[in-house]
Amino acid sequence: MPTGREETWRFTPMKRIRPLLDGAASDAKLSWTTDLPEGVELARVDAGDPLLKGLPEPVDRLAALTRQNAGGADVVRVAQEAQLDRPVTLGLAGTGSEDVVWGQLVVEVGAFAKATVVLDHSGLAKYSGGVTVLVGDGAQVTLVTVQEWAPGAVHGGQYDAVVGRDATFKQVVVTLGGDLVRLVSNVQYAGPGGSAELFGVYFSDETQHQEHRLWVDHAVPNCSSNVLYKGALQGEGARTVWIGDVRIRPAATGTETYELNRNLVLTDGARADSVPNLEIETGEIVGAGHASATGRFDDEQLFYLCSRGIDAETARRLVVRGFFADVVQHIGVDELQDRLMATIDARLGALPGLDEQPVEVA
Repeated sequence: MPTGREETWRFTPMKRIRPLLDGAASDAKLSWTTDLPEGVELARVDAGDPLLKGLPEPVDRLAALTRQNAGGADVVRVAQEAQLDRPVTLGLAGTGSEDVVWGQLVVEVGAFAKATVVLDHSGLAKYSGGVTVLVGDGAQVTLVTVQEWAPGAVHGGQYDAVVGRDATFKQVVVTLGGDLVRLVSNVQYAGPGGSAELFGVYFSDETQHQEHRLWVDHAVPNCSSNVLYKGALQGEGARTVWIGDVRIRPAATGTETYELNRNLVLTDGARADSVPNLEIETGEIVGAGHASATGRFDDEQLFYLCSRGIDAETARRLVVRGFFADVVQHIGVDELQDRLMATIDARLGALPGLDEQPVEVA
């Protein structure tokens, strides 16, 4: 059982995630709604299925408990060379059960197919979920995962992507709701020429804890990765954590990788932790970089808007909207993008008067 002193857990409020870490088996389920385009199959496999034996290993106790307690997995299969006419949408809603819900999902996309998969989480639940995306050679896959839980929800998850030869994988994580959300996203490459883009948007209100951890493992040649996460915080006790780990192994010549995390602190009493890590074990790369920045509003942007007759509060909201917009547009689903921006606008509508002076955040 983690104590909170381990590097993997030192930022996580252990009392609040304890119901998941206790690992009690349960028959509780989320309520599912599905929209499956033609060419997509949804099936259930048991824990002994060969497909599950070959999945990436759990990275921590919570992921291991999920694999153990889920009792198998739901599998979304997209046929080879399929070109879907709309996203695969899975709505996963909590029903308010006090028992922990354990879930495992595998998305298997055949070679040269093109698909977008949306996982939309809502309602009240204690949920631990594992998601693995198997991207076939030459395939193009976008995974959008939205955490718009009700207040009081607790969600822990491990997301894995195995990217095939010359394949493209894009993940967009949007975390807005819940009491505590802790997500770990991992990428590995099954062949050369693979590309991965990991985007994230998160908005933490008073007392919310939102934690995003990423691990990109470059172990084969001529692959690329790009990471961009942006977060905003407001209210006493709002807390975000972002950990971005990228490793370029000796065999991964020709790698190109960049990661950036930016945080916008809107009020006093909020805290953002940001730790980018880059480990390079070969000098034969195309390029690599990592950075993070945390602060408040850009005074020049505010001055520009106010000088054109826009009141200060509206100007602040426009700045925050613009801050998120370049990430949200990567979702590629207009209706979902509009809904999420409306949610962000609603959050900003409750914003108190702001001190425009910059602050330092640990």
